[in-house]
Amino acid sequence: MLRLKVMVSEVWLPLLLEVPSDTTVAALKDRVLDDATIGKGNAAEYEVKVGGAQVRDESRTLAEVGVGDGASLIVLLRRRRAVR
Repeated sequence: MLRLKVMVSEVWLPLLLEVPSDTTVAALKDRVLDDATIGKGNAAEYEVKVGGAQVRDESRTLAEVGVGDGASLIVLLRRRRAVR
């Protein structure tokens, strides 16, 4: 099991999760969006970053992309909203 801290840019509250290392990035993103009350139906609009780098293939597992215990990830909109 990996203990992770995942930040969702829309709510800016860290979610502390325990997930198996064979969880796919896409499954983690769906879970986090549901927990943040955004809903996984909007998952295509969001990307996951690990160590500042975008995970391009979300079908890979957390272990495959190098996520270790205690890692921090961020889930944010693919297209940034303009600041007025």
